[in-house]
Amino acid sequence: MTPRTRPTRRSRSGGARAPRTSPELIAELAFRLTDRDRQILRLVWEHRVLTTQQLADLRFPSLVRAQQRLRVLHLWQALLRFQPWVPVGTAALHWVLGPAGAHVLAVEDGTSVRELGYRQDTALDIAVSSKLSHQVGVNEFFTRLHAYARHRDDGTQLQQWTPERRCASLDGGRVRPDAYGRWSETVSRQGPASVEFFLEHDTGTETLTRVAAKLHGYAAHARTTGHLTPVLFWLPSTAREANLRRLLTDPPVPVATAVHTPDTAREGPAGAVWLPAGVTAPRRRLADLANAWEFTDPEPAPGSDLFTRGP
Repeated sequence: MTPRTRPTRRSRSGGARAPRTSPELIAELAFRLTDRDRQILRLVWEHRVLTTQQLADLRFPSLVRAQQRLRVLHLWQALLRFQPWVPVGTAALHWVLGPAGAHVLAVEDGTSVRELGYRQDTALDIAVSSKLSHQVGVNEFFTRLHAYARHRDDGTQLQQWTPERRCASLDGGRVRPDAYGRWSETVSRQGPASVEFFLEHDTGTETLTRVAAKLHGYAAHARTTGHLTPVLFWLPSTAREANLRRLLTDPPVPVATAVHTPDTAREGPAGAVWLPAGVTAPRRRLADLANAWEFTDPEPAPGSDLFTRGP
């Protein structure tokens, strides 16, 4: 179903041009959006950019259904899309919030598009950003967790997924994890096990010395808040993992490492791929990290108003 606007013209490439954003289009969009559509707009805005497959994993029963609905949201200017250049094959479609979608979210939040922080002229900046692959990788980590949980009927779930910018705002920028998560999985007859964590999605662009040095910031965060949160390093190769672990002989906070390789494709980061620092084997499931360390939360700093158990 398309919005009641005059017929769209065809571009030179043969594709239909989306109608201009107008008060009439926004009003009709608000009427026609489903609850799932609104969730999608919120997810794309919150996490900057999501691929078609990631959105399918999050909210659709199949990839085909996702493709069909996303095309409609694009026609309505609720979403914008782009395809990064790749040397071989065709990249997936990537989705960001569109101008009409921003209006909808602003109304829901009781604010203006400007106060929301959305600008149409910069909405697609991530498409040419050097951080694109990193952001997509971070989002892939969490969408794979969500997809895994959707196929379980035992209460397994991704309880929380907080993006980088919200994590930084909660602690004044002392630490900038790529995301914060809380994961719960039923791994035995004893019921669900839950683990919270800060994620560091490593792409190999920083020196390992600098990567390891980030842990001092997490230790300072723990002293301020009075809560010690494990840090998970998601690494691009076994060699880089091995080299990083040589620097993690006595980390100031609980740490575990894993490698995002094809070998982890079936269960992804939920599976038995995690190795706590100071341990050689066996690798543990993400939920099993709940019992991987014995530590006591530090006392919060005097006068601290940041005593929190995560974002």
